[in-house]
Amino acid sequence: MKIWVPMDSAAKALGSEDVVAAIRAEAARRGVDVEIARNGSRGMIWLEPLVEVETEAGRIGYGPMNAGDVAAIFDGSPSLGLVEELDWMKRQTRLTFQRCGVTDPLSLAQYEAHGGLAGLRRAIGMSQDAIIDEVKLSGLRGRGGAGFPTGIKWDTVRLAHADRKYIVCNADEGDSGTFADRMIMEGDPFCLIEGMVIAGLGCGAVQGYVYTRSEYPDAVAVMRRAIVLAHEAGVIGPDVMGSGKPFELEVRVGAGAYVCGEETSLLNSLEGKRGVVRAKPPLPALEGAFGKPTVVNNVISLATVPVIFEKGASYYADFGLGRSKGTIPLQIAGNVARGGLFETAFGMPLGEIVTDLAGGTATGRPVKAVQVGGPLGAYLGQEQFDTPFGYEEFGGQDALIGHAGLVVFDDSADMLGMARFAMEFCAVESCGKCTPCRIGAVRGVETLDRIAAGDGAAVELLSDLCETMKDGSLCALGGFTPYPVMSALQLFPEEFAGVKEAAE
Repeated sequence: MKIWVPMDSAAKALGSEDVVAAIRAEAARRGVDVEIARNGSRGMIWLEPLVEVETEAGRIGYGPMNAGDVAAIFDGSPSLGLVEELDWMKRQTRLTFQRCGVTDPLSLAQYEAHGGLAGLRRAIGMSQDAIIDEVKLSGLRGRGGAGFPTGIKWDTVRLAHADRKYIVCNADEGDSGTFADRMIMEGDPFCLIEGMVIAGLGCGAVQGYVYTRSEYPDAVAVMRRAIVLAHEAGVIGPDVMGSGKPFELEVRVGAGAYVCGEETSLLNSLEGKRGVVRAKPPLPALEGAFGKPTVVNNVISLATVPVIFEKGASYYADFGLGRSKGTIPLQIAGNVARGGLFETAFGMPLGEIVTDLAGGTATGRPVKAVQVGGPLGAYLGQEQFDTPFGYEEFGGQDALIGHAGLVVFDDSADMLGMARFAMEFCAVESCGKCTPCRIGAVRGVETLDRIAAGDGAAVELLSDLCETMKDGSLCALGGFTPYPVMSALQLFPEEFAGVKEAAE
């Protein structure tokens, strides 16, 4: 009897290790021979810990499980059915996350059996030009927030003249409501490694770094072990899969500053310096890590590269909407009935994501707003629910896709309070290098406190301050903080006018 139990952080937080212990104890009590295999999360967080039992028909699920429910697995009690046939799974287009929850994250043999390394083998036989062209043709854009075309960034590094180049994976996943990077690192680390090696082949880089957070100890441990296994198998090292080309890889762990998600601040931290934003130009593609040309891509961008090379650029580009090609891992969180990761082609309307996939709010109250793109993302109201999930489509609503995290709020949410939180967050997390961010965020908190106290005239001052921060900040931390503030003000102006008087 083979039973799969996730080793993903979300499952662990919900008791998966207790479930493993209970399965072992129950098996011993019954005299049943059980093999417990570990996998990543399927992304259905509301069902975690999701225990899967292998049968001739496929893997059947039980969840959410706790230690007291384990006897049901052995008694043949009703299950959720075949996991692959669950509505949440059937409706997805799983390309980047095709192996997450399916395989043992640290089994290179299982990785290969499910399509792994096919893309790298193909890339080894291609020229640098051909590798870059394949990425350009796929239409892949940065999944970390900016949406910049990945192929153009790679080509800039390829064409740069230097004695050494680097591939840096930005795994500093600090946005609220986001967990896709963590899920890949914990559930399919070889996918990220393969993508970084292909990037190295295309750009002429021989060294890669995965920069991640100290708050992700499980991801760090899994990535480091996967790198050792990949090195032993010759996937990385002095001779990548017999190609004669070298590529080394290591994990660097930051100290938890939100601003280190910004690429130049990340590079400073990677070099052992204080995480402060650099002025651009020069761009990191020309002078990045240690002053050398550097590709800085998000986890999901790099983890998507293997499937593009496995199935072909045109296959990947056929999914999506307009210039938003391929798939996007939606991370649904906040006040929702069903939270988790759902990978689908770009283009699904926001309302369908919130009301259908997420099942509305957990409280049963009406949805008031959805913040998309982390703590610096704009709030969207129900009147914007027909907006398709795409870069340009969200841009038309003065909103951001960011890292594709969605946090849902019901009608009890205090939007003035949420706007204040955005300014306070910026004030706390600012690196302090530029005045609009360092001082503007502090003044923003003060101005919102004046509005909360009944000073309606301060609303105009808040708008002016947001324009200054948006146009004058050195990086996106100060530049994007106005998005949640102004969207809250525009959607719910009544909550910003005469607050004290209304309360009295």
